[in-house]
Amino acid sequence: MTIPDHIHSIKNYLVEQGITTPPESAVILGSGLGGFVSRINQPLSIPYSTIPGFPQTSVQGHSGELIYGTVAGKPVLAFSGRFHHYEGHVFEKTVLPVHLAKAFEVNKLIISNAAGAINTNFNVGDLMVIDDIFRPFQSISAGPSAKYSYTQYETAGKVRQIGAHLGLDLQRGTYLFAQGPNYETKAEIRAFRVLGADVVGMSTAPELMEASRLHLPAAAISMVTNMAAGVVSGKLDHAHVKQVAESRKEDFARLVSALIEKL
Repeated sequence: MTIPDHIHSIKNYLVEQGITTPPESAVILGSGLGGFVSRINQPLSIPYSTIPGFPQTSVQGHSGELIYGTVAGKPVLAFSGRFHHYEGHVFEKTVLPVHLAKAFEVNKLIISNAAGAINTNFNVGDLMVIDDIFRPFQSISAGPSAKYSYTQYETAGKVRQIGAHLGLDLQRGTYLFAQGPNYETKAEIRAFRVLGADVVGMSTAPELMEASRLHLPAAAISMVTNMAAGVVSGKLDHAHVKQVAESRKEDFARLVSALIEKL
């Protein structure tokens, strides 16, 4: 399974910067979830802006840094900030962290995001394990991963078991990918609920599909930071997303640390 040639140049640069022991795990952190990096021991922080060939992130809650260190004695590579299609990045750019994780031959990839709840049984602050993805109208149409999908019922079960040992009751369900940048309309959310989606967000699905293409084991966690349009009254706001993520940052960090150690 091939990755773009320039990814190897990026890897070589990072090795020169100090990533000399190959990471066993890679983590992609979603909006407001960068607090996990405080769990990384002896961190080496490399700003995206200094890495040749790296795009930049412009979304609040994404610091735009690559952090390397250890968690539970295991070397880990964390992407504090991702690249969204709605920022103007082609899908091949949005999956760059997946390609880099593959270049380093990590054993597992852990992906996180902030998402809006479509399922009315969910609550703000819930953590949901993604066991399937939904791409309305085949919205991810570019790149070699377009013909790949993602279903991880077995992995989702393992993640929930690990969460249960931590005292965390995790939801599980289907993540619907929306290109953004606008939030969905009330009518769209009603339709998505009928079609079986549980949460909606503007990332993650391309990364999971590319991980599937590359045979890279992956697990994905959504933090429910708001109820989707029409589920409750009120205007959706990105600042609120960050606030909710802050309130669950310790539980999220505990879960990701345990996944690095045990998954």
